[in-house]
Amino acid sequence: MPALATRQTGPATESRPAGPREIRSRASGPPGHVSERLSHEFVTIPAETVDRCVEDVWACAAHLGVDATPTVVERIARERLLAVAGSAPLIASRG
Repeated sequence: MPALATRQTGPATESRPAGPREIRSRASGPPGHVSERLSHEFVTIPAETVDRCVEDVWACAAHLGVDATPTVVERIARERLLAVAGSAPLIASRG
């Protein structure tokens, strides 16, 4: 059975693939103004959740090899936050 991810990128001395935190630290992380701007736009969502969303989008883009510019990260994070803000809470069933 063929192995998944047989190609390794990065320095030859690296023995394991980089995790999301390592990828984020190699590339410059998301600028704070993206989280700040989205926090002002989504006042019903806690700032910590907005920060985590922006960081996740940045890490996912870096992981996928997408050019993670602040504009791209902000647009994707905004879509995810719109889904969070528009979702209804689950109703507990009576039983």
